Amino acid sequence: MRGRRSIPVTLADPAIQRFLSTKEVVILATLQANGAPLAMPMWFLADPTCLYMISVAQTQKIHNLRRDPRVCVVAEQGTRGAAIGGVTIQGHVVFLERPADSQPVVERLLHKYAPDLERLWGGTTMPPNRVVLRIVPEAVHSWGL
Repeated sequence: MRGRRSIPVTLADPAIQRFLSTKEVVILATLQANGAPLAMPMWFLADPTCLYMISVAQTQKIHNLRRDPRVCVVAEQGTRGAAIGGVTIQGHVVFLERPADSQPVVERLLHKYAPDLERLWGGTTMPPNRVVLRIVPEAVHSWGL
C-alpha cells in the first residue's frame, strides 16, 4: 500500500491492524456546536470492527459526542516525504453504558496502558466519572503504509 493517495480500506485489513498495533495515541476529532472541529489525543484499542476509547465524562469532546456522534480518528507516522503515512477512520460513536459491554474494554485498556492508567485511576477500577466509547467506522482510508 505504498503511495501518496488515500486508499479506501477496512479496519480489518491486516496492514491497518498491524499499523494501529504500533500506536499508543490517536487523534480524535469531534464537532463543536458551532461546527468547529475539536481534536484531542486519545489512548485507544483497535479491533477489526471498531476502536475503543475511555474519557472523563464531563469533557468538551464528550459533550460534543452526546450532541453529534460523528467522529474522525487519525493515526499517523513519519515526518517527511515518503515516510509519511497513516489511517483516517470516519464514523460515529456508541457509548457503552452497560458494564457487561464496557468491562472487557476497560480490562484490555488497563493491560495496554499499565501502569499509567492504574496510577491515574488509583487502582484497576474505572472511576464512575468515565465513559467508554466504541468508534464504529463508516469509512477507512490509508496512505503511505
